[in-house]
Amino acid sequence: SPLVYILSVSLQVGLLLNGFILKFYISQTQQQASSGLMVYLQNLTAADFLLCLCLPLRIIHYASNSAILHILHCSIGATSLYLNMYTSILFMGYIAVNYLTIIHPSGTHILQTVRTAHIVSMVTWVFLLAPTIAYNIMFFITHKPVTSDHCYCGPLFSTSFSVLHKAFQISCTIIFLLVFISLVFFYYSISRKVLQAQQRQLASSGSEKLVKSRRNMLVLVSIFCVCFVPYHLARLPYAFLWDTNTVGRLLYYLKEAAAMVSVFNVCLDPLVYFYLCKTFR
Repeated sequence: SPLVYILSVSLQVGLLLNGFILKFYISQTQQQASSGLMVYLQNLTAADFLLCLCLPLRIIHYASNSAILHILHCSIGATSLYLNMYTSILFMGYIAVNYLTIIHPSGTHILQTVRTAHIVSMVTWVFLLAPTIAYNIMFFITHKPVTSDHCYCGPLFSTSFSVLHKAFQISCTIIFLLVFISLVFFYYSISRKVLQAQQRQLASSGSEKLVKSRRNMLVLVSIFCVCFVPYHLARLPYAFLWDTNTVGRLLYYLKEAAAMVSVFNVCLDPLVYFYLCKTFR
């Protein structure tokens, strides 16, 4: 099917690119990370590589009609996608915060220090892993018997788990919106600084740094919008309307198509490393 083909291509390309980047970072392990930005980029790579390792489960689910695989897809498969997506979203947000020094150049911002970046990264993984594990445990304890329809996960949800699932979706959407608004604000702020420098006809190294920072922010915002905006536009309505006949089925197909696009972030994130990491280039 087209879904299997798209996921298979994404898996191969993602493994190749992120495997190469991980190898680069491992070869640099003897050198301490030079900045908080490098720490966030390393964690972004780890999140993408973990998603690549989980994609075979989603591929096999689409290619088969197994009840056991359907249960695994609705639990481990779905949460692995969420885990990668929201670690990527948050680390993109942290990377964007690094560019606050362009707007407010005085001093070093706390998120830029290597030590703080390690702490923030660890807290982020724990913050996302803990509810992910709890979600899976709750699902396996309460899920209903598998029906003949292996498309939807909703029929497997008990009443109590359905409430938890909706709360989970709303929480994830809030994280997405906060980071999205921040990225747009940072890009707007840097663009305004560039415009002011151009109006004053400043051709200094500072103005060149502003232009470069605006380019990097544009890469971040573009990848973020392409990979994550369509999925969130489709997923939250689906979480509440999946059991309606025509609308629910339409939202299901929109959500699955948007999920395929979101998986592309494992192929597009290497652009972030190329533009933002001078050592990598």
